[in-house]
Amino acid sequence: MPRRVTPALLASAVLIAGLVGCSADARKTEGQQAPVEPSPAATPTPQVPAGKAPQRAFAVGVRQLKLNRDGRALPTTLWYPAAGQSGGAAKRSATAAEGRFPVVMFSHGLGGRPDDYATLLTRWAAAGFVVAAPAFPHTSRGADNNVLDVLNQPADVSYALDQVLALDGKAGDALRGRLDGERVAAAGHSAGGVTTIGLFTASRDERLDAGVVFAGTALGVGTAFAGAAAPQLFVHGELDEVVEYAAGKAAYDKVPWPKAMLSLPKGDHGRALLGDGATLRVVSDTSVEFLRWSLYGDADAKERIPTDATRGDIATFDDHL
Repeated sequence: MPRRVTPALLASAVLIAGLVGCSADARKTEGQQAPVEPSPAATPTPQVPAGKAPQRAFAVGVRQLKLNRDGRALPTTLWYPAAGQSGGAAKRSATAAEGRFPVVMFSHGLGGRPDDYATLLTRWAAAGFVVAAPAFPHTSRGADNNVLDVLNQPADVSYALDQVLALDGKAGDALRGRLDGERVAAAGHSAGGVTTIGLFTASRDERLDAGVVFAGTALGVGTAFAGAAAPQLFVHGELDEVVEYAAGKAAYDKVPWPKAMLSLPKGDHGRALLGDGATLRVVSDTSVEFLRWSLYGDADAKERIPTDATRGDIATFDDHL
């Protein structure tokens, strides 16, 4: 199955002006990429057949994978549904729950680490998803913060997905028989949002059935969304001081598939994703129901999305799902 097309590097000046906006200490993005028309090859309906998502909450296990793509170290954290009583912190190397679970690939922001998002990603795992989050070699905390390397990250995610899905058939692995490789999504924050958009545009991975973009922009990866329809959920703070709300909205507007945008009128670049307040609860509940619908094919979950999105007047919701 066709997967990876390495995006051509844009001029350094364009990338520095645009992608460096993903850094917590960078200036606001000052320019936007010229619009690119969506691919005419896009199909109108999602790929995942109708089904029902688990309604109970799972305990959560966590483990590490040591991955390396052609010299690019990609230590990857896995959060997964585990056997036992739900609630509490994720337990290292816990026994996996019975069942086959969709996979979500998560990409962190510039200067971040997968563990920064543990509260959100643990909630996804508790809802019945295996979440895999690589730490990228040049944009994770403690690295050289080479923003140009964001353009290599879609290929990193596709490679990590290869390795994660291989666990389903690996004798003796705790996740053997637990991974549903036909139901896969990508998600990411900031520079990870750029990475995620890239997986549906210039570096389209056809295994992906849905995407979740937090505070992302299409600068560097374009808006030529391609391949089979893959529903998208965008989440963006209207007071984002790093990636301007208008830049995220412009990328969202170009999505040719079922889509929705959760806008946070008082939201910034995404600090709410790192805490456990009311805003995170709205974001996590909305994204869980989106993933239940887009990966499990659960029509009832789709009906619940607008209610979760607008609870407490924390967000507004543009719904084209």
